[in-house]
Amino acid sequence: MSSHLTAGLRSAFAGLTALAMLAAPAMAQSLPSYKDDLFGYPRLISSNEDGSYEVVEYIKARDLHQRDKEPEREVWGNYVSFHPTSSQEDLELKANGRAVKYMAAGQTEGGAAMIVIYVHGQGGNRFQGMNDLTFGGNFNRIKNLMSRNNGLYISAGFADFGAKGTEDVAAIIDAYQARSPRAKTFVACGSMGSILCWNLLKDPAQARKLSGVLLFGASKDDAFLKSATLRKAENHVPLYMGHGSWDNVYDWQQQLAFFEQIRKASPTYPVRFTLFDTGTHGTPIRMTDWRLILNWMLSRG
Repeated sequence: MSSHLTAGLRSAFAGLTALAMLAAPAMAQSLPSYKDDLFGYPRLISSNEDGSYEVVEYIKARDLHQRDKEPEREVWGNYVSFHPTSSQEDLELKANGRAVKYMAAGQTEGGAAMIVIYVHGQGGNRFQGMNDLTFGGNFNRIKNLMSRNNGLYISAGFADFGAKGTEDVAAIIDAYQARSPRAKTFVACGSMGSILCWNLLKDPAQARKLSGVLLFGASKDDAFLKSATLRKAENHVPLYMGHGSWDNVYDWQQQLAFFEQIRKASPTYPVRFTLFDTGTHGTPIRMTDWRLILNWMLSRG
């Protein structure tokens, strides 16, 4: 094949790729590989038959001390890319009679194919979910997955862990779905922030806006078992629960029992539970494979 023909084919392929990227919001989506060799699960210890429950190996010496240049403060540079920095902003939204502050990276002006919103736990703030260097660089990975793939990543600030906070996160969802009406929206809640995720899931009007919810070291909410989101198949929102077996805030066995209650109440409900063996309260934020979980949620439609 001549070099001219090869160059022409490459040019045509590049053009088709560009058109595909522009059409991404209307197409079935799947996030491409990004540093999977670093962020993929090191070893799967066990799983149930359908893969909805799995135990992932976590070794502190390897997954924290070797991964971090300064443990829990700064990951080694090969885990990080500052590509999203050019689009990163500290923003404010007027809603619910107050200022809702948050940070965003990616398609902030609209046209996003998907939106991921992080909701911090007690003692956190909007800066936590934008920190590139902590939690083993895992926030940097989700920022890159979004900014490199026509997506939007938001780290939310909010008034409290009750009704006001839920309203604030809902206001962020509404504001950015208005700008990107075809975007699939995912909310990821850490620790006590899970209260807001459960509140969104229990409200049919709010749940309809979501394509998935991720919970990291989270609480449970028994009222969800009676919700329309769980009881009606057409309302199902894919749910991921990640937990450490050494979590001293929320006991993993209670969370696993709640996972089983969900499956019993609605056998077809799309829910996954990942247990990080010997992991502590913050381990799911560090270790959850964002790409794996989001692609599973995207595959559910």
